[in-house]
Amino acid sequence: MHTCLTIAGSDSSGGAGIQADLKTMLANKVFGMSAITALTAQNTTGVTDIMDVTPEFLESQIRAVFDDIYPEAVKIGMVSSKALIHTIVEMLKHYDAKHIVVDPVMVATSGAKLISDEAISTLKEELLPIAEVITPNIPETEVLTDMEVKTVEDMEIAAKKIYDTYHCAVLVKGGHQLNDANDYLYNGEKGTWFKGNRIVNSNTHGTGCTLSSAIASNLAKGYTLEESVRLAKTYLSGAIGAMLDLGQGSGPMDHGYNI
Repeated sequence: MHTCLTIAGSDSSGGAGIQADLKTMLANKVFGMSAITALTAQNTTGVTDIMDVTPEFLESQIRAVFDDIYPEAVKIGMVSSKALIHTIVEMLKHYDAKHIVVDPVMVATSGAKLISDEAISTLKEELLPIAEVITPNIPETEVLTDMEVKTVEDMEIAAKKIYDTYHCAVLVKGGHQLNDANDYLYNGEKGTWFKGNRIVNSNTHGTGCTLSSAIASNLAKGYTLEESVRLAKTYLSGAIGAMLDLGQGSGPMDHGYNI
């Protein structure tokens, strides 16, 4: 069985973070493992508390995984501090990790900043350059490029700028904020548009976590990056389209719709 590791925060309500990652990996038929960066108290209406793990404990988790069941791909989600990001980079380089997918959780779709400026700088300088692909939303794309992204052409320009700066492929997610659910992948040689089906469903908690984990799962199984993105978007559309309705806010998707 193929294997995949998620390094991310825990979502106590089960819709995002490592819970969404592990559900996604199982649904995509890979064995998921986790190293937790932070515990959160949250539900569909918001986050009420966060407790980061120590860099030493995060290192211990990553070592425990790599020393026993070597992951064929690694997905990285929310990491809120400079020290934790540095630990992740150090460990992944030490173990020569393959197929690193980074969901650069910095800015919410609403525009609210989620991590400190210091952590963002470390993310840019240390983590992104070792990634195979990153999956920013529009606000995160703007942070990474220092440009406004308002049009389809802006998405293409920004993707090339990110590749030229960080030397990793990038999937700029249009979402419902721009260009409906169409995403743009640029790998340094060519750009590819992935058309998405607009699904009228406000329960989309954890979409970024789910998409990046599905991409990592498919890379672990040996698919090309382009194939991995296409399959991941199909899976995400199915999970949203299942119309699960839980909670009083933006609820989770049905990660197991195809099981």
